[in-house]
Amino acid sequence: MTWIEITALIVSGILVGFINTLAGGGSIVSLSILMFLGLPANIANGTNRIAILGQTLTGVASFKQQKVLDFRKGIILAIPAIIGSLVGAWIAVDINEEVFEIAVAVIMLFMLFFILYKPDKLLYGRKELIEKKTGFTQILIFFLIGVYGGFIHVGVGYFLLAGIVIGAGYDLVKANAIKVLIVLLYTPFTLIIFILDKQVNWKYGLVLTIGTFIGAFVASRLAVSKGVNFVRWVIVIVILLTSAHLFGIFDIKDIFSSL
Repeated sequence: MTWIEITALIVSGILVGFINTLAGGGSIVSLSILMFLGLPANIANGTNRIAILGQTLTGVASFKQQKVLDFRKGIILAIPAIIGSLVGAWIAVDINEEVFEIAVAVIMLFMLFFILYKPDKLLYGRKELIEKKTGFTQILIFFLIGVYGGFIHVGVGYFLLAGIVIGAGYDLVKANAIKVLIVLLYTPFTLIIFILDKQVNWKYGLVLTIGTFIGAFVASRLAVSKGVNFVRWVIVIVILLTSAHLFGIFDIKDIFSSL
């Protein structure tokens, strides 16, 4: 591995860890750099799980230290997500990639509307929802999110944030903390499946993880110190950029290849 490859992986890892901890969609960057460095898509997908595990471990530790993480609720919502992630990682799904990417972009823009329209109802928490017992609908939603996260993962943070903010009533800072915990809890299971299928490049994955440690730590600190409005605008910017990529307005891979 050359120093250029090491530098590219660490720098992109910092960006990915930051984006994924505050919003979601950072895996587009990590998957792009891994494939640009020569890994097949399936190996890149498996290798990326090492970095995801590293960044979520860092994020959870930091959010816990800052006392904004609701462990009990996070674990309750993580259980169906874990089961779903196993299903998603094991089952081969026939997906038209272009149609799927457009669908994800539309959903992200739909979430953007809710973030910008009457944010007080969605950004600052709703106590009645937080105290409400977890029902079947929530369990089903997080199971399906887990299936998606286990199979593809890219953009799963947006689905989790939507479920936690809109469905469970948490503000964006606390929702981010729970989101990171859920991903941390289901990622080891999916990583094991990719390891068993020999779809993990440990060398690239561990170097990428170094960067995600840094990005996740910085993002978790900023989320708490700057508050929900900071998180809100980071999400808005990331959604716009990611949607532009998914709609084909520009290609992140092309950006890397031109560097």
